[in-house]
Amino acid sequence: MPFSEAAPTCRPSRQVAVARLGGRTVGISWYAFAVEYVEMRWPLIAAKTRDDTNESLYAITQAMLRDLRGRPSDEVLQRALRGWAFVVPCPEPRRTPADVRLALRWVAGASRPLADLLDPAVMRSVLGALRLRRDGLVAAAETQRRKHKVLVNAVRYAIEQHQLSADPLAPIRWTVAKPVDQVDPRVVANPAQARDLLRAVSYVGSYHRARGRRLVGLFAGMYYAGLRPAEAVAVNLADCALPAEGWGEVTLHRTLPQTGTRWTDTGETHDERGLKCRPVDDTRPVPLSPELVSIWRQSIDTFGTADDGRLFFNERGGIVGSSTYDHAWHEARQLALPPDLARSPLAARPYDLRHSALSTWLNAGVDPTEVAERAGNSVEVLMTRYAICLYGRQEIANQRIDRLLHEYE
Repeated sequence: MPFSEAAPTCRPSRQVAVARLGGRTVGISWYAFAVEYVEMRWPLIAAKTRDDTNESLYAITQAMLRDLRGRPSDEVLQRALRGWAFVVPCPEPRRTPADVRLALRWVAGASRPLADLLDPAVMRSVLGALRLRRDGLVAAAETQRRKHKVLVNAVRYAIEQHQLSADPLAPIRWTVAKPVDQVDPRVVANPAQARDLLRAVSYVGSYHRARGRRLVGLFAGMYYAGLRPAEAVAVNLADCALPAEGWGEVTLHRTLPQTGTRWTDTGETHDERGLKCRPVDDTRPVPLSPELVSIWRQSIDTFGTADDGRLFFNERGGIVGSSTYDHAWHEARQLALPPDLARSPLAARPYDLRHSALSTWLNAGVDPTEVAERAGNSVEVLMTRYAICLYGRQEIANQRIDRLLHEYE
């Protein structure tokens, strides 16, 4: 039995951890190994990576299931594996819904042995599954890359633990889709458009509740300082120098990415982390233009700060959620942009404000090394992704070329 009646659990028992096929023992099952792997990895990775790992193991497990009688629906399998089996710690066993309990029991019996990955046909079927979304369409290149990385790391762990005798990926010629590195030039707003959008944010929602006005400074930080959303929501007054005149500065040292309560150690929606791709406790000073300083000072004068000093917060003083600022941004676009641009990709997401900021700085002639330092990127990533023209900049370039050509007529 895969679940002990005396002490119910969503983990496979020792009796089903060993896979059997045709009456013979063939080693640990993929499902039992995947549970072991996620328990090993969980304390070592960030909340967002836990979500990605969970999703990837679910996709691999789907591909490693034999077609046995009594298969649960895909919806139940997803809920059982993503919500129970591949979460640490496992949710309270005695509160496991009956359909989840039965689904996991079926998975334990239907899972192929881990050693089946050594069969190139099986491994190819797994790799093929990682290329697809749940609806059967081809997944984005970045999604494929993330899932493939989880498979590679899981295989390496199995070899390290002597549960696989060889690398099943080695003999297979397989190309992982390459994500598009360059930012789509169509999403980049010029300064006039950015100002119109920020002004429109203040008109979102009623004046009394100030749903939009609370967020103007948040979006302004993404545009004028090139902050990532997770950096902007974490900005604290104690880390800011906001003079009455001239340039200011913010010293960034933490982020608050939104991941969901299932993936964080605290059970909170946001996970407190250090700066992206930086050592723990590293900092990044970012200059603040006088225009941004003025906007942030006005926000503080109007709304104050949260109890912990954060500049931007919701009506209850909590961390601003991504759904909150996403909805406000979409409303602001409809107010600020003419119909043709509102239907276009221009500044379609709040993150596009950061894209616009970095492109603006490069177009202004700022040294790429300085831009990269302010943005928290490498120069290589900066030039690969952001060395693009602002909206309308091509027309200006065309006019300059025309003037030069006419000088020689």
